[in-house]
Amino acid sequence: MDKRAAGILMPITSLPSEYGIGCFSKSAYDFVDWLKEAGQSYWQILPLGPTSYGDSPYQSFSTFAGNPYFISLKALVEEGVLTKEDCDKVSWGRRADSVDYEKIYKGRYKLLRKAYENSNISENPDYQKFVAENSWWLSDYALFMAVKDQFGGVEWTKWAEDIRLRWANAMDYYRRELYFDIEFQQYMQFKFYEQWMKLKKYANEKGIQIIGDIPIYVAMDSADTWAHPELFQLDEENVPVAVAGCPPDGFSATGQLWGNPLYRWDYHRNTGYQWWISRLSYVFRLYDVVRIDHFRGFDEYFSIPAKDKTAVNGHWEKGPGIELFQVIKARLGEKPIIAEDLGYVTDTVRRMVKESGYPNMKVLEFAFDSRDSSGAGDYLPHNYEHNCVAYTGTHDNETILGWLSSIKPEEVQMVRAYLNRPTESKQVLASELVRTTIASVADTCIIPIQDYLGLDNSARINFPSTLGTNWRWRLIKSDLTKALADSIRKQNIVYGRVKWEDLQEDEKPKDPEEEKETETEPKQKKDSSVKEAKD
Repeated sequence: MDKRAAGILMPITSLPSEYGIGCFSKSAYDFVDWLKEAGQSYWQILPLGPTSYGDSPYQSFSTFAGNPYFISLKALVEEGVLTKEDCDKVSWGRRADSVDYEKIYKGRYKLLRKAYENSNISENPDYQKFVAENSWWLSDYALFMAVKDQFGGVEWTKWAEDIRLRWANAMDYYRRELYFDIEFQQYMQFKFYEQWMKLKKYANEKGIQIIGDIPIYVAMDSADTWAHPELFQLDEENVPVAVAGCPPDGFSATGQLWGNPLYRWDYHRNTGYQWWISRLSYVFRLYDVVRIDHFRGFDEYFSIPAKDKTAVNGHWEKGPGIELFQVIKARLGEKPIIAEDLGYVTDTVRRMVKESGYPNMKVLEFAFDSRDSSGAGDYLPHNYEHNCVAYTGTHDNETILGWLSSIKPEEVQMVRAYLNRPTESKQVLASELVRTTIASVADTCIIPIQDYLGLDNSARINFPSTLGTNWRWRLIKSDLTKALADSIRKQNIVYGRVKWEDLQEDEKPKDPEEEKETETEPKQKKDSSVKEAKD
């Protein structure tokens, strides 16, 4: 990420789709085309893992598996394993701009099961190859999900003791009894991987790189913790001793209780960080660039007693630090990683990020918001360094327009003063903040699509520490206009994030006066020829 470039943040879930949720359908390819038209180099997405209760991509059933919701049903219809009538019979929700997860859960898996039963997948050599190459994580994941369904979807810590603790006889029993359910899970992962890699290849051919996102932690209710309890701070009954979160701050008086199990870092160190090597090696097959969420947790992590209901009694403990990334570099070579170092940043975190060489993140909203405890000066554009990624906001923040309506009047005034725009229009200020982010010296800038569209907080992706209303917002197809793409591209040309010489002639925006002259030119020629004929 050493060249000056730009990208857009938008989750897969937010893509337009007639089947209730964004997926790897034609609309995803159309979005790639639109990104190219807009002069973008990156498409940043959220984690692609299968989601659990609360629908958060940061609480997944697996750190390696993909979300079956993203499998294109239209592609399965084209394969002949589903019919359009099958898909049209399902209720996908009443709103095109929002995901109804309850309906998605009830509708999609039935269709995917039908597709599997019609597929004769076991005889597919590509499927066989996929299963063989990914058995190191796929076999545990597929069994985990099949057993989970058998127990009515409850978390694995509430399963029968024999399978909860992975006794050999129980493992053999469930593998026999749930053979087809296991194969179904493997089928969904195969289709996910097949479709995603096709989309990624298309994006790369169009000059668009995918920025993937991986959480630092895994969910307690995941195949990872069930299959490898030795990696985490669990007791002899595989119950967490302590869990992850972050301390109280200006945004939350009781802090954030994430509930993820913490890593047993001494074990990881003693095994040469092999699990992390495997994890990153795999995700770099899926993405071109990887953003690691909560990077500061590698320096120090916030440990909260597992039985507590808030984060108030948590404390900081030392993480692996730069050692982990030195091992990663030695094993995998140089990899394009973005360090999400937001929140309360200490000098030791700054040193670790600096030593890693990874670009860190700058969120413009934090520069003017007194609720942020990390130091506003770090986020003012005139203090940015080249080796960073600049954002107006992230998936966890308000939209820039919504944020301007939620901060204090004196903070809005600071924004006006900084921009030198004494306007009362928050829409104008929001647009100027986007422009300022693009204009910054940061090598890379990523703008959430909502901010380009000028949307308020009704389009917000996530309200941290809340359940039931997040991860739902979706684009309407008509939102992605040619006019918007042209406007974005022109702005990125002005600030050097798109090089004029790199554009093909048909991609270069025309000057309005030139276009006017071009439009009138043929008419003038015609008039001239008529006059000559009369003469």
